[in-house]
Amino acid sequence: MKSSTKNQTEGVYHEAKGKIKETVGKIIDDPSLESEGLVEKVAGKVQKKVGKVEKVLEE
Repeated sequence: MKSSTKNQTEGVYHEAKGKIKETVGKIIDDPSLESEGLVEKVAGKVQKKVGKVEKVLEE
């Protein structure tokens, strides 16, 4: 698997995982879990963008 595809896939995974953590944190009123989810979601978005940039540079 190309690095760009791997980064995009992992980015989507981390973004979804972060969103779930953030939502669960809100539901159970756990600010720590909520902020951890937010950080992971943002990191996933960044990783996804890195994958897109790598893909453009490969072409």
